[in-house]
Amino acid sequence: MNKRPRRIRQNEAIRSLVRETRLTPANLVYPVFVIEGKAKRESIASMPGIDRLSLDLLAEDAKECLRLGIPALALFPAIVSTKKDPQATESTNPAGLIPRAIQAIKSAVPEMIVITDVAMDPYSSDGHDGLVKDGKVLNDETLPILAQMALSQAKAGADFVAPSDMMDGRVAAIRTELDKGGFQETGIIAYTAKYASSFYGPFRDALDSAPKHGDKKTYQMDPANAREAIKELKLDIEEGADIVMVKPALPYLDIISMLRAESDVPVAAYHVSGEYAMIKAAAEKGWMDGEKVMLESLLSIKRAGADMIFTYFAKEAAKSL
Repeated sequence: MNKRPRRIRQNEAIRSLVRETRLTPANLVYPVFVIEGKAKRESIASMPGIDRLSLDLLAEDAKECLRLGIPALALFPAIVSTKKDPQATESTNPAGLIPRAIQAIKSAVPEMIVITDVAMDPYSSDGHDGLVKDGKVLNDETLPILAQMALSQAKAGADFVAPSDMMDGRVAAIRTELDKGGFQETGIIAYTAKYASSFYGPFRDALDSAPKHGDKKTYQMDPANAREAIKELKLDIEEGADIVMVKPALPYLDIISMLRAESDVPVAAYHVSGEYAMIKAAAEKGWMDGEKVMLESLLSIKRAGADMIFTYFAKEAAKSL
């Protein structure tokens, strides 16, 4: 045989020389759940190892991430029920939890990239990503709220705002409001292909943000659809998205690959709470090597075409890498 693929698999040194895909801490974004209070750390039963953090502990977490080589944090607020209402009023409060969280991180670690979530569900008493009227989630009426939320986050110092709501036209509405407010440099990471997935359960536990009625299938994408993601991609880029995202990651590697092939903008993937929880649970049972499966999973997401990966494994992966 004159062709032997095993020649380049003989040892780790050779394998490393010819390795096609490389995963580093610089590819990772660490999602963090934020709460009010001081010196507060609340564990999340469905996400072992992940806690809700008060702002002082958040600042320490940011310092640790920087030491590990993780360049960015994504913030998600756990809002007390008394501050939730149908209009998500608290989402635009300049003295709210997320603006103060941004300032806490930037004060402690100025070079850390801060990414903020733009959606109504953490602040809404309905638990939906948009305004609800007579049981229907309204699209156009939601856009001004999202735009003002993004502007509030930009004013507090967010580097990127990340609309996760899946309302039609929200990227354009946010870009217009940011530019009008003088925040032309604030970037937009669009949740371009966010599927109506069953993998989000632990996340909703963490924020108590599950819909109070109905589901999110009228605005999040049908898991059966792939070509539709290309339509969403073209719209988001046209409207001004700087980075596009696929969520979840592992069950949608084909979508990540499609967006990479169809686009010249960076592609992000969100390795979501359910994916994290399954690996953790299996590892705790002794059914899998948790560290190896974690790294293989993240590598596969990178191999599919993701330039960056939002993952709750960010700190563990960075230590392993």
